[in-house]
Amino acid sequence: MERIKLAEELSFSRIIHGLWRLNEWNYSSQETLSLINHALDAGITTFDHADIYGSYTCEELFGQALALNPSLREKMELVTKCGIVLESPNRPQHRSHHYNTSKEHIIKSAEQSLKNLQTDYIDVLLIHRPDPLMDPEQVAEAFAALKKDGKVRYFGVSNFKEHQYQLLKSYLDVPLVTNQLELSAYELENFDDGTLNLCMKERIAPMAWSPLAGGKIFTSDEEKAVRLRTALQKVGKEIGAGSIDQVMYTWLLHHPAKIMPIVGSGKTNRMDSAVQSLKLSMNVDQWFEILQSSMGHDIP
Repeated sequence: MERIKLAEELSFSRIIHGLWRLNEWNYSSQETLSLINHALDAGITTFDHADIYGSYTCEELFGQALALNPSLREKMELVTKCGIVLESPNRPQHRSHHYNTSKEHIIKSAEQSLKNLQTDYIDVLLIHRPDPLMDPEQVAEAFAALKKDGKVRYFGVSNFKEHQYQLLKSYLDVPLVTNQLELSAYELENFDDGTLNLCMKERIAPMAWSPLAGGKIFTSDEEKAVRLRTALQKVGKEIGAGSIDQVMYTWLLHHPAKIMPIVGSGKTNRMDSAVQSLKLSMNVDQWFEILQSSMGHDIP
């Protein structure tokens, strides 16, 4: 599988597996291990987590599976995120939903993720969402400490707009290697507001969460969804796609920003479908046909 270089000694698989619903799949540790092996065999080596996923359970479920075959750790890249605080029975000390990007919280979260994932290091740690109370000096100190102690190799952000990204970057002694964004043919905000251009300007490849728009493209009766679905079906026939999800992945992969879609499914056939999209291509006419169907009007 194509790999995307994020740093001198770091590359991701072009397709990434997302574990945010791992707790909902009701897999045993052995079944989760089989899913991990399937991903690795397909060339998907990058796995995306966050401390809050599954109300603070998904990292641990993944770690329990990985513990059945620890040798797999050297074959993968583990990404996780911190900075969101949720009320949860699994965190009774949390009294409200808020953001926390203090030095103490970032380090504590990273150390808990290491324990949950049963690993000695995290490949990339992301700040999950922009925090209006973020003190960039504290974030910089947390990153420096985690890097120095060998607990985290690289750092990035998620859902950051340009002004938020540039503010944090200006305080850091370590590079930011990615920005994880909502990107799909359905949700165009980060295409329109310059956030994707920021990634290209900074020479960082973005990770794309919800590349299938949360599944609404398959079932929604909203006018936009119906309009886009019709275009995806048409283009899909033209390029030989097996399903419209492959067309949506291909649309993202066609963009020069080197977008890395996150596949958040526990079904191996959905994973395989995403991998198959790497073999497809579309021309500029087809790409703009999908864009304009999403916009609901012609480009200026």
